[in-house]
Amino acid sequence: MDVKKQLLDLTPYKPGKPMDEVKRELGLEKIVKLASNENPFGCSKSVHSALLKQLAASATYPDGYARTLREALAAHLSVGEKQLIFGNGSDEVIQIICRALLSPEKNTVMPTPSFPQYKHNAVIEGAEIREVPLLDGYHQLDEMLKQIDDRTAIVWLCSPNNPTGTYIKEELLYSFLKKVPKKTLVVIDEAYNEYVTASDYPDTLKWLNEFPNLLITRTFSKAYGLASFRIGYGIAQERLLQQIEPVREPFNTNSMAQAAATAGISDQEFIRECVKKNKEGLEQFYAFCKETKLAYYPSEGNFILIDFETDSDILFDYLLHKGYIVRSGKALGFPTCLRITIGTYEQNEEIISHLKEYKLKQAI
Repeated sequence: MDVKKQLLDLTPYKPGKPMDEVKRELGLEKIVKLASNENPFGCSKSVHSALLKQLAASATYPDGYARTLREALAAHLSVGEKQLIFGNGSDEVIQIICRALLSPEKNTVMPTPSFPQYKHNAVIEGAEIREVPLLDGYHQLDEMLKQIDDRTAIVWLCSPNNPTGTYIKEELLYSFLKKVPKKTLVVIDEAYNEYVTASDYPDTLKWLNEFPNLLITRTFSKAYGLASFRIGYGIAQERLLQQIEPVREPFNTNSMAQAAATAGISDQEFIRECVKKNKEGLEQFYAFCKETKLAYYPSEGNFILIDFETDSDILFDYLLHKGYIVRSGKALGFPTCLRITIGTYEQNEEIISHLKEYKLKQAI
């Protein structure tokens, strides 16, 4: 059959092996996964009771409008209910945006390395892709502006950026938004928004009324600990969302996910505690890097990118045999780095001890 030519060389997303499979292959009793930026503390206990209650309605279709979740999230964010669009993870929101705006006649501007789904979906839609390399781990906003022309449909920003953990300061981001043509959509991916503690990180929600071409994506997969439920969302002016809404599949977020996310919103004390522990975990890794003189990117996410100045696949395999799954930087555009999710205090201490052991062996 004649499939789109752009799909022929496009590699599908390949998730890591399940932990049970890794255990069997390597003969390990314990596996700790610090590769996908999941919350090591799980989710709020309030989610558990909400899910048990929702089970009684498992035979019925979910609410396609997600009214209960919509009302709770709109109140939490202080936005209008119709300023929200929900997706099967923020991945699907990104897909919806691309399907609605991109075509072979359009181009899209994005940073690199960054979250790969911007490019992946743009390739599928046949759009021209204009990538602007990061500089020292940060977005080059002036260079991105230079890439915008009258055919630019979407500009992607990722703040905090995955995989570097760096963010765009408020003053710089506002200045950028003022210069982008109004017919070009600016998507700011804030998947790690809840973890940010930097004082100059922008509250982008306050700019929604000023910029009709601004759309913010967020997710319940990270700080809320609901990755397995696959639920994320976009925030923008109502008119923009009404225009792209027809792309969204009916019933694209399931009832269990909606119930879990609604319950998660109600427990902000859990989020605050996770943020506190995450910051403490980052300090553990900062101290390790300073002690061992390793370069790293200061992170506002729940992960850290460290340059070990060696083939990251080799170090990945070394840690795997110790029972720790991390992310090799080769696939992320940083071939000598590892991206490590911040774990519990004990998990951080243990993986750091393995990394010190590796460094010592290399020095001998």
